[in-house]
Amino acid sequence: MYAFIWRKLPFGLAGKLTGSVLLAVATVALLWYVAFPWAEPLLPFDDVQVTQDSGVPGEPGEPGGGDAVTGETPAGDEHDLPYDTKRNNPEPSSSSR
Repeated sequence: MYAFIWRKLPFGLAGKLTGSVLLAVATVALLWYVAFPWAEPLLPFDDVQVTQDSGVPGEPGEPGGGDAVTGETPAGDEHDLPYDTKRNNPEPSSSSR
């Protein structure tokens, strides 16, 4: 296909290079301004759902909730990890080698 286009472009090597660049720019412009805006509503990239539960995480505007004075986390904010955090991370020993 590219060989066919190259053979059909006029005006020697300079014309073929200029024509190739113009065809590439026209193709990119057609995709950028016509094809992509048409396809954008069909693609799920901007389908984001952000929800905010109405629990009592702390003072409004305080990120993460919790009590800033005592450092306590509110009930229900604990995280249960599905793996053991102590098995492959043993306590440091007091003996030095």
